[in-house]
Amino acid sequence: MTSTGQPTRPQDQRSHFVVVTGLSGAGKSAAIRALEDLGYLCIDNLPTVMIPALAELELHDGTLHEAVAVVVDIRDRTFLDQFDGVFKLLRTRQNLRTSLIFLEASDAALVRRFSETRRPHPLTPAGSVIEGIVEERIRLRPIKRMADRVLDTSDLTVHQLRQAFGELSADHDQRLLTLTLLSFGYKFGVPQEADLLFDVRFLPNPYFVDELRSLNGRDLPVREYVVATESAGTFIEKTTDLLGFLIPQYQNEGKTYLTVGIGCTGGRHRSVAIVEHLRPLLSSITGVRWHVKHRDVGEE
Repeated sequence: MTSTGQPTRPQDQRSHFVVVTGLSGAGKSAAIRALEDLGYLCIDNLPTVMIPALAELELHDGTLHEAVAVVVDIRDRTFLDQFDGVFKLLRTRQNLRTSLIFLEASDAALVRRFSETRRPHPLTPAGSVIEGIVEERIRLRPIKRMADRVLDTSDLTVHQLRQAFGELSADHDQRLLTLTLLSFGYKFGVPQEADLLFDVRFLPNPYFVDELRSLNGRDLPVREYVVATESAGTFIEKTTDLLGFLIPQYQNEGKTYLTVGIGCTGGRHRSVAIVEHLRPLLSSITGVRWHVKHRDVGEE
């Protein structure tokens, strides 16, 4: 107990401090409400320069908050100039589990949301919304590269966003690297959340085999067809070795989220089969919370 009668946080208990940022219209307000429902103390539109002061309060004996989330973005005029130094300072706080979540969405989704709310873009209050979106993407690139997790909200409902942040919270509590193997189709666009991309369109395509066309890469006949060639075997061997090397390096750097995208044309056959084949081969890597996601299996 402190002299004021407040309970003291044990020395080995670390407060979770989440910073949420990203593109205007990408769902930061919904995200902060989701985190609030999960028990976080949440502050929206906090001036960037005040983040260290809030963190110091959390580290003070007697504070009752084990999880805090703040939203900072370009509404704060000092954000772009101050954020890099401020967040690096947060990373030095040993008793604080700090994470940076970056929210983004497709241009089409952002334009639709601004149209629905009839709000101007913060960077172009008297001009075109799309011009503001493009400019903001450019300005936020360095901050996006700093993020522990990039979350694309283009197709997420409010309920799905809340679920995503619930999983995020659980992942951090386990202090593991959350690694997602994500299959996708290039014809539907490259996933914006992918940290690493592998293109398997060089492999034979089951789509052109009549008895395999209606199946997908989770079906054994498709998997056997895709991995049967020498080129597929070489790709799987080299990719397994590469990821076996890279994943521990990311863990050592403190990264908590990693998304590996495997793409083919439609995201139904080859990419799905390769993801399903890679997952058990990587099972020996420790300290990883695994997710497998097949984004486009149902698109065709």
